[in-house]
Amino acid sequence: MSLNFPLLLVIAVAVCGALALFDLLLLAPKRRKAIAGYSAQVIEPDQAVLETLNKEPLLVEYGKSFFPVLAIVLVLRSFLLEPFQIPSGSMLPTLEVGDFILVNKFAYGIRLPVLDRKVIEVGNPQRGDVMVFRYPSEPSVNYIKRVVGLPGDKIRYNADGRLFVNDQPVAEQLLGEEAGSLGSSAQYTEQLGAIEHRIRKQMNRYHVGAGEWQVPQGHYFMMGDNRDNSNDSRLWNDQKIPRELLGMVPDQNIVGKAFAIWLTWPEPKLHNVPSFSRVGLIR
Repeated sequence: MSLNFPLLLVIAVAVCGALALFDLLLLAPKRRKAIAGYSAQVIEPDQAVLETLNKEPLLVEYGKSFFPVLAIVLVLRSFLLEPFQIPSGSMLPTLEVGDFILVNKFAYGIRLPVLDRKVIEVGNPQRGDVMVFRYPSEPSVNYIKRVVGLPGDKIRYNADGRLFVNDQPVAEQLLGEEAGSLGSSAQYTEQLGAIEHRIRKQMNRYHVGAGEWQVPQGHYFMMGDNRDNSNDSRLWNDQKIPRELLGMVPDQNIVGKAFAIWLTWPEPKLHNVPSFSRVGLIR
C-alpha cells in the first residue's frame, strides 16, 4: 500500500503546531512564573538554574523547530510547486526515465490538501498539456500523461495509429525512424491544440488501444506520448468504474500541470550521476 504523503504532512504540521501552541498558552507562562518566583527569592540568580527553569520539554522543542519548516513545505507542495520523478518510458520521447520534473499546483485551480477540493478557480487543462493526476483505479498512485480529450470531446484512435478528435485527424509529421530492442519505432511531431510535441509509435505492427470514446463533462482523456507503450485512458478497464467513465480522469483527480525538467538522474543512481543536460520547459 502506498503512503499518503500529503496526509502524513498535514498530520505532522498539525501535531507540531499543536505542540507549539500548547507551549505558548500553558507551559511558557508556567516557566516564566517559576523564573520570577526564583528571582524574587535570591539576590543574584544562578544562570544555570535560570536555564533549567526556562528549558522547554524535548518534545516541545522538536515540535517548535520542525513546525515552520513543515508548514512551508506544506504550502509550497500543496499550492505552488511539487517535484516528481518519471518512473517509466510511457512519455518518451518527451520525458525520459529518471527525469525530475516540476508540477504547477495552481494552474488548474487551488485545491485543499488531502481533501482535494477545488476552492479557487484559476484555469482548466488544455488539449496538449502534460498533466499529473491520480490514477482513477488507485488514487494513491500518480500518473503523468498528455491531455488529449477535453469534456465533451469525441476521441477515436485507429488501429493504424491515427488519432482523431471530434472526427478531425490530429496533424502529425514523420521525423525519423530508429531501431530498438522491441523493434523499430518512428518519431512524429503532433499538433494538439496550440501544443506541438513529439510522439513515438512502433512500426509495422497493430497499434494498441484502438477504439472510440466520448469524454463526459468534468473528465479528461489522457494518452502517453509513447503511444504503443503507455498504460493510459485507452487501456484502463476497472470493473468498479461505470462503463461510461472507463478511461476518464475526473477533475478532482488532477494534481497539476508538468512544466519543466530540472534534473535527470537515471537508475541505478549509484552507477549514474545527475545531469542537467535536459533542463528546460516541457512541451
